[in-house]
Amino acid sequence: MSNRKVIDILPPKKSVADFQEKRFEEPERAERIARGERTGAGRWLIFSFLLLVSLGSFCYFTLSKAEINLWPNTEELSLEKSLIVSRGAELVNISSGIIPAQIFQKEKELTDTFQSSGTVLKEEKARGVLRVYNAYSTSPQVLIATTRFVAPTDDGKGKVFRTPVAVTIPGGTYEGGKLVPGEADVEVVADQPGPEYNIDPSIFSIPGFAGTDKYTKFYGRSFESMAGGLREEVAVATKEDFDRAKDSLSKQAKEECEKLLAGELQSEEVSSKFYYFPNESLSEITGEFPMATVGEEVGEFKFQVKAGCQTLIFQKEDLWNITKDSLLPLASQGYKLYEESLKVSYSPQAINLESEEANLLLNASVKAYSGININDFKNALSGKSLLEAKLFLEGQPNITKVNVRFWPFWVGKVPEDFDKIEVNIRIDS
Repeated sequence: MSNRKVIDILPPKKSVADFQEKRFEEPERAERIARGERTGAGRWLIFSFLLLVSLGSFCYFTLSKAEINLWPNTEELSLEKSLIVSRGAELVNISSGIIPAQIFQKEKELTDTFQSSGTVLKEEKARGVLRVYNAYSTSPQVLIATTRFVAPTDDGKGKVFRTPVAVTIPGGTYEGGKLVPGEADVEVVADQPGPEYNIDPSIFSIPGFAGTDKYTKFYGRSFESMAGGLREEVAVATKEDFDRAKDSLSKQAKEECEKLLAGELQSEEVSSKFYYFPNESLSEITGEFPMATVGEEVGEFKFQVKAGCQTLIFQKEDLWNITKDSLLPLASQGYKLYEESLKVSYSPQAINLESEEANLLLNASVKAYSGININDFKNALSGKSLLEAKLFLEGQPNITKVNVRFWPFWVGKVPEDFDKIEVNIRIDS
């Protein structure tokens, strides 16, 4: 049998003194904790109460207001009145029913190309230069205007050219015992028009010297072909062409001018300030410019026209002012016009754009309401309770309906500060 060691583990024993110390310590600690909690909760309640009082005071004295809506007595007014819109007027005349007008105008310029319809036979004479030689003598030779020069042709008839002016051919000079011919360049023109005179370089004789020694001693020579001979039908512009071009462009220019005018009238810049008469305009051609002449040899030509168009416009403000000034005398004494309800329409009776006048028939209607002095009401309502305010307002003979609201909800009286009293005039539409 083996020897075993047994060890018992027991908690240490507490002394009676320890137990008594703890018994007296724990109640005292609990009391301190309870007393501290009660102190913090009290402070929080006091803080919250003061915050609410301050917030309420701030709202009452700073944000409080009274909103008062009043519906005054109203009446319907209507008007039918003849008016004259005239450019000759400078100011609105209520008694005469005259409104100043303005001329609103635009211009349109159009250019187009048109074909010539006329024809003519165009004939031109060939021209060229001859070098004429004087191998006859040392003396100069004068050739009168229209002197003939003839070039040989296959048909044996020859082509005749003439000098348009008189010319002098210098005499020759002797060099080494031999006569060197004098010479001069001379312009010549074909005797007849036509392309058959556009001949190649050739030798020309002077038939006027035929039968004399000069015939073989005076001659001409061309070094380039004759040119310019012509015989053909060519187009020309006629008066009928110009009339047709004018009529076509004039109609188009007027139409485009009127479209331009209508577009400008409908623009925000104009329509927001002025009334006008749709489809009523005066247009005319202010200029026409044919870019050719009657009979000019052109296959086509340009034609330009300028059109102007205009109409009458008048200010919306003038019409509304004369309407309001005409309606106000129809209202009961002390009544005001409720301008938001004003309705205005007009119908043209006669428009004369040449005399720059138009007659209109005006139709208008508006609501009028009994005038209310807001400051007097604020003064009377200041400091009154909700019930007192309602009773006071409902007792006013010129008011049909009232609505009074305070803010915040706990405010009990109308503020004494007029800036915190909001009075709104309501007119039922």
